[in-house]
Amino acid sequence: MPEFKQTMTGKVAIVTGATSGIGEVTSLRLAEMGATLVMIGRDRKKSDRIANEIRKKTGNTKVVYLVGDLSTQKDIRRLVDEFKSHFSRLDVLVNNAGAVFISRRESADGIEMTFGLNHLNYFLLTNLLLDTLVASSPARIVNVSSAAHQGARLNFADLENKKGYNGMRAYGQSKLDNLLFTYELARRLEGTGVTANAMHPGFVASNFAKNNLGILKPLISLIQIGAISPEEGAQSSLYLATSPEVEGVSGKYFIHKKAVTSSPASYDEEAARRLWEISEKLTGLSARALAGPLPPG
Repeated sequence: MPEFKQTMTGKVAIVTGATSGIGEVTSLRLAEMGATLVMIGRDRKKSDRIANEIRKKTGNTKVVYLVGDLSTQKDIRRLVDEFKSHFSRLDVLVNNAGAVFISRRESADGIEMTFGLNHLNYFLLTNLLLDTLVASSPARIVNVSSAAHQGARLNFADLENKKGYNGMRAYGQSKLDNLLFTYELARRLEGTGVTANAMHPGFVASNFAKNNLGILKPLISLIQIGAISPEEGAQSSLYLATSPEVEGVSGKYFIHKKAVTSSPASYDEEAARRLWEISEKLTGLSARALAGPLPPG
């Protein structure tokens, strides 16, 4: 993996889904660059183990973790409160946690899990941290999306896929949600010094999806023989989080550290605003709660 020469000393970074796959690699590399790292994971024992390993490998003692279920809005709010009780700044937020669910299930909030974890998690966590990000500007938001958004369409009459659920279709829609959210967020953050970009990590060999696929686990393992490593997959998220080359760049979609065009559906501004408004209602956020100056109109 190419070395990232720039320093992150004095900067605070949050990485979600930080205990495996590209989230773990992103966390390790940010710690190597000297960042004060806040890892968010679901499992306390695993989070403790990974954090200890990163401290030992990097010599960076400023590595901590928070434990919570990002599919649950109560936990997201608690995690934000815990973070803000210890930190007054935030320079980088990497929204990485996500999953695919082959069979339909609902979160503790009664929301379909793919939509709740892969989209509403990004939306709520980011908005609750916006005041800190804006106060710390220049700051960066990196949203992990996927090429799976290509061909996806949103049905606003059934965003939670209550009719004819298909796990991979729901996943593709959630990755389109990520892009619509990123582009709308970038528009709303103009003039604040906070940037928002999305990226596709590539098809990464990791534990992603294996917890949900049951008898399909062997098939996923077989498919992943040709996949790239988590180290390679983390390249774009690290690039967007740290590189001087993208300072001030916002509202873009990256693959292999290059800004590329996403699907036509992802640039639908009316759909983005509608998704934003629905997400506000589903998370209980009002316009007043969204920190940071918004552009007129």
